[in-house]
Amino acid sequence: MSSPKPSTPRFFWGDQPEEAEFYASQGIKHHQAFYQSPYGRIFTQSFHPIDHGMGEDVPIKGVVFMTHGYGSDTGWLFQTTAIAFATWGYAVYCADLLGHGRSDGLLGYIGDFEAVAGASLSFFLSVRKDPVYADLPAFLFGESMGGAATMMMYLRSPPDAWTGVILSAPLFIMPEDMKPSKWRLFMFGLLFGIAETWQAMPDNKVVRNSIRDPERLRMMLANPRRYTGTPRVGTMRELARICDYLQESFPTVTVPFLAVHGTTD
Repeated sequence: MSSPKPSTPRFFWGDQPEEAEFYASQGIKHHQAFYQSPYGRIFTQSFHPIDHGMGEDVPIKGVVFMTHGYGSDTGWLFQTTAIAFATWGYAVYCADLLGHGRSDGLLGYIGDFEAVAGASLSFFLSVRKDPVYADLPAFLFGESMGGAATMMMYLRSPPDAWTGVILSAPLFIMPEDMKPSKWRLFMFGLLFGIAETWQAMPDNKVVRNSIRDPERLRMMLANPRRYTGTPRVGTMRELARICDYLQESFPTVTVPFLAVHGTTD
C-alpha cells in the first residue's frame, strides 16, 4: 500500500505556534481585514515592526505596498517577503488581487486588469494618505504578474504618490512558451464571450518552473488558496494585452525603480 499523502499544515511555518505567537517571535505585529474597493471586496494584510522585548511599536523607516503574482495570494510564500521588509523596519501592506486568495472574483480569472489593479490601488492610496505615513517614503513592490499590476498602479496614481518602485521578475514581456496562441484566442472569440472563464489555455507550468529553491517551491505548492487550474481564456487574453500596453507606457515612468530577475530570466 502507498503511504498516505501528508496533510497541509495550517500555516506556512507548520501547525504551531498560533499566528499571534509566531508573528511576535519575528518582532512583528500582524493584522488582517477586508477592504471594499470600487471594484469589489479585497482581503488585506499588514505587518508592522515591534520591539522584540517590550512588544511595543518602533519607529518606521517607510511603507511598502506589496502585490503578489498570478495564482498566488498574500499568504504563505509571498508573506515571507513581507515579513522580511517588516523586520527591516518598514510598515508593509498587502492585498489579494481580485480573482485570487480571499478577495472577490472567480479564482484565477482576470477579465479586466484595470479593475484588478484599481482595487488594490484604492486600498494602498487610502493607507498612503494616513497622516502617520504621509511624510514617510513609500514604495510599490510587485512580483511577477504583480509587477505588471504594480506598474499599472503607478501609472494610475497621483503625481509624487510614490518614492520608488521595486519589481521582482515583473511580467512586462510574456515568455514565448507562455504566450496564448492567436489562433486559439480567435476561435474562442467567436463564442462572443462565452469562453472567457473557461480553463482551456495550455498550461506550461511557468510559475512552478520559475522557482528552483526546493523549500520555496514546497511552500508555494502547499498554499491551500493557490489557483491550480489551467489558465482561463480571458485571463491569458488580458495578460497579453496588458504586457503590450506596459511596454508602450514605460517611457513615461519617472520614479526611481529597481528590477531584479533570476539569472535564467
